[in-house]
Amino acid sequence: MTEKNWNWKEKRTRPAFLVLADGTLYKGYSVGAKVNRVGEVVFNTGMSGYQEIIQDPSYCGQFVCMTYPEIGNTGMNEVDQESRSAFLSGFVMHNINESSNWRKNEELSEYFSARDIPAIAGIDTRALTHKLRVDGTQKAYLCVNGEVSVEEAIKLANEWEGLDGQDYASKVSNDVSYDWDPNDELSSSWGFDDLEPADLNVVAYDFGIKWNILRGLRQCGMKVHVVPAETPAEEVLKLNPDGVFFSNGPADPAAVTYAVENAKKLIGEVPIMGICLGCQLLGIASGAKTYKLKFGHHGINHPVKNLTTGLVEISSQNHNFAIDPETIEGTDIEVSHINLNDNTVEGIRHKTAPMFAVQYHPEAGPGPHDPWYLFEDFRNLIKENK
Repeated sequence: MTEKNWNWKEKRTRPAFLVLADGTLYKGYSVGAKVNRVGEVVFNTGMSGYQEIIQDPSYCGQFVCMTYPEIGNTGMNEVDQESRSAFLSGFVMHNINESSNWRKNEELSEYFSARDIPAIAGIDTRALTHKLRVDGTQKAYLCVNGEVSVEEAIKLANEWEGLDGQDYASKVSNDVSYDWDPNDELSSSWGFDDLEPADLNVVAYDFGIKWNILRGLRQCGMKVHVVPAETPAEEVLKLNPDGVFFSNGPADPAAVTYAVENAKKLIGEVPIMGICLGCQLLGIASGAKTYKLKFGHHGINHPVKNLTTGLVEISSQNHNFAIDPETIEGTDIEVSHINLNDNTVEGIRHKTAPMFAVQYHPEAGPGPHDPWYLFEDFRNLIKENK
């Protein structure tokens, strides 16, 4: 059923609640699938781009709370898809609106219902965001069908193992290898009609890769072959790639041990670029360690300083973990970018091998275009090492 006008009567017949593990309760109404879930609550400060957020596999296992109060205005469309599915545990908003965009294929509520994703509206998202900033990321339970009491929901939230120490990359990765957009049809639909000839072959590890990363690599003249998360380094090298890419992804990088081992075998053998989880994995493989941030970085307005050029970039970010700068000393990597909000590590490069990575998302769409140069940097790094 399409629900466009969420009047008081519809809201009363769809009661829902989100309760944190510490017992903090937020009441609202259900605007998605009638399934209950447990997950980790994070907030995103973007004023636009909710479709990209919903379809980012890096949110697997999480409830995303949007700080911007009005969501749903543009509906959901097929052209802007960022992955083959949505992997987040649930979605939290203050107000859901009727869409009014000519590009839409579905209403937001229809999208959630068709994919078994619970969503809640009508809560005080400002209060929830303040709670998370003060107390940190929280485990929670989202009840939308009335079958679980608040007390039981609190118990279930506390019993959940959470995301720390968990490998979620294997849950969101595609099971089979594939060539990305071999006929350039998808890239053209995104307005990339001036594509450079694809003269470089890149293998991309899929730990939860966003399609706009693949679009970005292709726009810079790279033909991309995507492989599952657990593909051995030996198989990747047999493909004789000009470069290897380590993608974004969810949960704890230290738990993705197979990817770290593969990274160790690939560093120095072939030019490498990483984004987000890929950055953390390459950092661990180079001898550094990671830690969990208090409430993560999630939004499209984070300032980052490039330590080489001194320039400041506005970036899009989505990560709960970061590389510990105190563990970098004595390794073969150095910090290339820092976050100007809290001085966390936002980029690394190898001192001797052709490898660099950033913690933020240069491909974000919609999002800042400042970091787009990084795809060109990867191309140039490959060319220099051919």
